Parts: sequence; structure tokens; C-alpha cells
Amino acid sequence: MDHRQGETVSTPFGRRVDGRPATAYTLSRPQGITAVVTDHGATVVQLHVPDRAGRFDDVVLGFDAVDGYEVGRNPYFGATVGRVANRVAGGSFDLDGTTYELARNEGPHHLHGGERSSLDKVLWDVAEHSPDTLVLTYVSTDGEEGYPGTVEVVATFQVTTDALLMRYQATTDRPTPVDLTNHSYLHLGGHGAGDILHHQLQVLADQVIEVDEALIPTGRLLDVQGTPLDLRAPRVLGDVVPELAATPAKGLDHHFALRDRDEGLRPVAHLQDPVSGRHLELATDQPGLQVYSGNRLDPPITGKDGRRYGLHGAICLEAHHYPDALHHPGFPSIILQPGETYRHTTVYRFATDAS
Repeated sequence: MDHRQGETVSTPFGRRVDGRPATAYTLSRPQGITAVVTDHGATVVQLHVPDRAGRFDDVVLGFDAVDGYEVGRNPYFGATVGRVANRVAGGSFDLDGTTYELARNEGPHHLHGGERSSLDKVLWDVAEHSPDTLVLTYVSTDGEEGYPGTVEVVATFQVTTDALLMRYQATTDRPTPVDLTNHSYLHLGGHGAGDILHHQLQVLADQVIEVDEALIPTGRLLDVQGTPLDLRAPRVLGDVVPELAATPAKGLDHHFALRDRDEGLRPVAHLQDPVSGRHLELATDQPGLQVYSGNRLDPPITGKDGRRYGLHGAICLEAHHYPDALHHPGFPSIILQPGETYRHTTVYRFATDAS
């Protein structure tokens, strides 16, 4: 792809199974990072950042064209997911006296917005494309994937010299749940560069959501102190993931209840690769963070440039509300009302050992 900085660049990204063309949009700043985002699924396709020697590598997993994102084994690489991210137990929920039936696309449960027209699978409209910013919009109609109300969603991707900013907004004409996130798979050594078990991770959370054997929340929050999930100080993932391998999650696949959830945008996690020297600080205004260590990348998936993405080949840091909040009144509500605006901001800020 063409990564000319300071220019507005778009590139054909193949043709979807419905015959409509997808396009990839390059976002860059002079001497800064470069991101590539496609209108298929409002998906981050590439993210080029420098290492300690100033060499740029692409640090997100993905595919070379849209057809890769439409195959059954695509595990939401880089996608915008919703209307409701994560799991909804039993694939249904009650709202204002009505039961709504959703797609059951993970056993008996609903995952990441559904099957056919979840936000990761639809073609978004381009509202704005400048050298460093892309604004995409999508109208999810009443009843789509079983959800009530027509929801208008805006996804904004913007790069600065050292950061990728992702912002979501949504409005509705009827009460409906909305909880969005980005599902990028990160490897700070470069996509396809083996596993991420040498990375170090810190998450500023004192509690984690308890789940059952199907990874459905019980409604309880558990203290992380004295458990493998205590990431309040940086830990090497190779020391954490094996401790969780025999659990139903098969590694890290846990939702952390972040500190200061009412404080707005604040740093909540830090990821470091000692080999490349890259650091990632994640800031968000969301109450929780799903951390997933690529436990299902087995057998491996062939991605960009023919590279193989295997077990623990990346880590996902997905900021959003608590999973299955629709069934737990004690969790922060994800119901959006007419006249309100849903807002979400997540920032990936990069640095190196030398910076």
C-alpha cells in the first residue's frame, strides 16, 4: 500500500462477497505513525510505528484484502465490534417489558453484535478523509441483529505524531443497548513475529469480572490481589498466561474493572516489548478493559504478507463496558436513550525505550 505522508491516500481493498468494493484509507503525519483503516467493518488494517532504532513495523494482525476479513476464521482482526461488544448470555435480553432475541453465534450466547450485520461485517460510509483523519458512519436499522431502534454510529480514526485515536459516537430513536470497541490484535515486535509472551503488561485495575465456564459473567467482581490476574505492576505475559492455561479462558480472556471509571479519559494499561523497545500506553474513558492473549489462534491463521499468526501471536486490549451488562443491574448501564449520545474514546500512544 501507498504510505505517502501528508497526502490523502485511498487504495482499493478488494471486493466483498456482496459485490461491493472495499477501500483502505491511509492516515499519517510527517515523521509520525501511519494507520490504514478500511470501510469494511471500520477496521484497522495496518499500524506502523517505530522501534528504538527508528525502524517502522506494522504492529497489528490482519489480512491483505477484504476477502480475508470475510472468511469464517477471522477473529475480528482490527474490527469495530457492536452494537454490543463481548457476550450477551443466552442471546436475549429484556428491555421495557419486551424480550429481544439476538443471534446466538457463540454456542447459546451472543458475541460481538451478531452474525450477518454486526458492525464488523458491514460497509461503512465515508464522511471525511483528510491526511490524518478518517470519519466513517453507519446506520443500523431497527431490528438489525435483533436489536431495537435505529442507531446512527460515527467512528473517527485519527493519527498524531505518536498516537492513534479512536472515537465512537452513537444516537438512537428508541431505547437500545450500545457498547462498542475496537478489536485490534497487537504485537509490538511486528505482526507475525512469533508469540507475545515476552511482552510486559500492566493494567490499572483492582478487580476483575468473575465468569463461569462459558466465560459468562456471574455478576461478581473479584479482587485481583493474590491471583494471576494481578497486573497492577508490569508482569511478563509468559509468567501470566501459563498460569491460566488450564482455565476455561485458556489464557488471558478477562475483563478488568478499571480504576477511576468516572474520571473520563485516563491511562489504564501499558504494554512493552523489550526486544523492539516499543511501548504502548492505552488511555480510555470506558469503565472496563477486556484483555485477550490470542488463545484461539490455533491452528495458525495466514495473514498479511503470508505471515502466520499462531497461538498467543498477539494481545487484544478492548476498552468497553462490562460484558453481559444487560443481565446485571449492578454493572454500569449500556442502555442508550433517545436524545442521548453514546461516546467512547480510546487512544494508543506509542513510545520507545529511547524516547
